[in-house]
Amino acid sequence: MNKKRLEIKALAFLVYGYVMLYQTSSMFDLLLTNIAKYIHLTEEEKVTFVACLKPIQIKRKQFVLNEGEICRNSVFVNNGCLRGFTVDKNGIEHVLSFAPPGWWIADMYSLISQKPGILNIEALEDTEALILSKAGQEKLYHEIPKFERFFRILTENSLVANQQRIIDNMSLTAEERYSIFCKRYPTLIDHLPQKQIASYIGVTPEFFSRMRAEMVRKKK
Repeated sequence: MNKKRLEIKALAFLVYGYVMLYQTSSMFDLLLTNIAKYIHLTEEEKVTFVACLKPIQIKRKQFVLNEGEICRNSVFVNNGCLRGFTVDKNGIEHVLSFAPPGWWIADMYSLISQKPGILNIEALEDTEALILSKAGQEKLYHEIPKFERFFRILTENSLVANQQRIIDNMSLTAEERYSIFCKRYPTLIDHLPQKQIASYIGVTPEFFSRMRAEMVRKKK
């Protein structure tokens, strides 16, 4: 009886995947294109993968994750933009990362360790995203082992970028850090409020405004 229930549940899972993939295919196009850079998926594997995802709408200023919570999901942005930030004891925000369309975001420490994290994840604008739970990710590892390679690459890239950013913050000027931001997030240069960019590169909004004005003056 239990075996029969499991078979029915597995069949329902696949049917859901087919419906999601072929009736709302545009919702997954960006993510599947992103994945195809690293691994090849058969049509059946795409169905299994899509069935693990949950589409969500996030309103501007809505939080996906709060400091002190355990991160149980990775979030892939289709439209809009999310930011990951911490708040120090003086109440000052420090932006660690942005997630524009095509980017993943999560509190990696909390997601991997399943311990309370320190990261807040908030929508800077109305955002359409796809959520992959940790349980769903583990399911993919079991049923489609090549996903271990995909997420390993993502994790390695994140670790490299974070280490480089720490080094940059210690050794580069604010102007140089801003140039790196522009290369990393070219679509956000004229899209984000200046205070968000200032927080990311580690300066006050006032300093950032003066710095940009000086950079524009030098170009004339």
